[in-house]
Amino acid sequence: MLLDGKRILVTGVLNDASIAFSVARRAQEEGAEVLLSSFGRVRSLTERTARRLPAPAPLVELDVTNTDDLAALPDRVGGHLDGVLHAIGFAPPSCLGGGFLDAPWEDVAVALQVSAYSLKALAVAALPVLDAGGSIVGLDFDNTQAWPVYDWMGVAKSAFESTARYLARDLGPKGIRGNLVAAGPIRTMAAKSIPGFEAFEAVWADRAPLGWDIRDPEPVARACVALLSDWFPMTTGEMLHVDGGVHAVGA
Repeated sequence: MLLDGKRILVTGVLNDASIAFSVARRAQEEGAEVLLSSFGRVRSLTERTARRLPAPAPLVELDVTNTDDLAALPDRVGGHLDGVLHAIGFAPPSCLGGGFLDAPWEDVAVALQVSAYSLKALAVAALPVLDAGGSIVGLDFDNTQAWPVYDWMGVAKSAFESTARYLARDLGPKGIRGNLVAAGPIRTMAAKSIPGFEAFEAVWADRAPLGWDIRDPEPVARACVALLSDWFPMTTGEMLHVDGGVHAVGA
């Protein structure tokens, strides 16, 4: 099994449609001990969803914008980690759906902190318990071009991608890899919150050389598990596309 004996922290599980849930389930099926993180009002959602996993998964309190939670993370996970999945993103409504020119800095700052800076914050928080040879994997939506309605979340994703490269540079000497999985659109709770996101769903399967099922997060989950495993020991700073091939073709 790919993750036999490994301990993996998975963030971002809200319900069983979450990509993070599929990663947690697949990681358990591949032999990992999985810990989940959540906080605040969504904690009860995560707790209910965790009961649908093949095995119990302890829940760690973690708000990536809370310095106390970040400082307490090593104690709360209760031992070493071999990998971390970053599946966190948020932007206020003003930052999405066509409001690019009008969104105020206060809202943009929230989007950048939660959706980009949090990758660095989480990596540094986990560093004391992250073993050499460990892996940090982030869920991404490739923003090398401008997308309809994605607006400041797209900008945040560009910052997220750059953050991952700098983390790869600074964590590599410690034996820790950092990579992203750029997924095609999946019908998750987060995607439904983006006004007009159905515009992505409507065209993706037509453009993807391999086709695309917006209801199936399993291909993305498998890629994440592979990057969390020892099968990519010399790969870091990479953005692995799992999008049916849309990134590789023109209109």
